[in-house]
Amino acid sequence: MLAETIGNTGAVPKQVSAGAGHYSAKAVDDLYALGTDPYIAPEKTRHGRVLPPPPRTASPIICCPGGTRMRRSLLTPKGRQLYALRMATAEPVFGQIKRGRGFRQFLLQGLKKAKGKWLLICTGHNLLKLFRFGARLPAQGLVV
Repeated sequence: MLAETIGNTGAVPKQVSAGAGHYSAKAVDDLYALGTDPYIAPEKTRHGRVLPPPPRTASPIICCPGGTRMRRSLLTPKGRQLYALRMATAEPVFGQIKRGRGFRQFLLQGLKKAKGKWLLICTGHNLLKLFRFGARLPAQGLVV
């Protein structure tokens, strides 16, 4: 995925965030070698679970090898904040479309038709969000 990102943008991202399923010591070391800060959960953590504070020692950048360095970074307030951004990414949208809209498969054949269907599904999803957001604006005293 990172190779595709670099190929599409021509730049190496400064930070990468991923779920526990993408963690490996090699992946973390490779990301550090590229100059990218990884924020990858080394194991699954339930939402709302209180994590211990980071150890109060030297900076993770100075004292720790790859995987340990990243684990310590995830425990810092900045690391927690950056990893929490994953909840605001596109991933939840796929779950909302699959579960809330009941869209599980394409019934049309061919890439062109499937893309058209996907654009239609996404447009409907976005319009519904806009409608729901717009319906609350006057109640909050905001001007549309």
